[in-house]
Amino acid sequence: METTDPLDPPTRDPARHLPGHRQPRLGPHHHRLTAAKPGETHLTRYHAPARYLDQRWQEGCTNAWKPWEEIKVQGYPRGYASVRDYVSRTLRGKPQPVGPRPPSARAVTRWILTHPDAIAESDRIQLKAARANYPELTALAEHVRSFAHMLTHLHGDQLPDWIEAASATTDLPSLRHFAQHLLRDLDAVTAGLTLPWNSGVVEGHVNRIKMLKRQMFGRAGFEFLRKRVLLST
Repeated sequence: METTDPLDPPTRDPARHLPGHRQPRLGPHHHRLTAAKPGETHLTRYHAPARYLDQRWQEGCTNAWKPWEEIKVQGYPRGYASVRDYVSRTLRGKPQPVGPRPPSARAVTRWILTHPDAIAESDRIQLKAARANYPELTALAEHVRSFAHMLTHLHGDQLPDWIEAASATTDLPSLRHFAQHLLRDLDAVTAGLTLPWNSGVVEGHVNRIKMLKRQMFGRAGFEFLRKRVLLST
């Protein structure tokens, strides 16, 4: 008995190859009429991705974008909208297991960017658990902290080695692209990580001028603004 892969899209009618067969003309929105039952979505036809989404929902993943990227790698042919509809129509009413809420991306970023000696003990435990569940976070934290060490201790001579190590990562495309973009202006970046001078004073004056412009918006002309900028220096 011939079986089909649940990840494969529905096959077409083989009778279309017979003489005299006429293919019915369908409107541009015929794909929206395939749900015969209330609450049915395109994803219900693909059993393996549906089971995977149910599992991820039970694990606490309620964002449709992340599991869609995961099943797309597995071979799911449709787009994000079908996964979003399946989550909103089918999974929203299902109960989730009671457990600790996973940390947000903002919280994990803050933990990684905080110096290891300054991070709180509770945050350290949560970061350790997150790194255990996502091994790529371990590599990311090491690269970020080595870059922070170069920045704070002015070791710009280590930048080429850091770029080479970061460019070799395959699980962190954003970090790899960041490292490769540093090569476009390598001399300036190396100088910024080596010399004690920086553009902080210039940026401070720019911020002050922008503040004056916001204060005087719609109140006076350019001449008065020019006087305020010059007199405040």
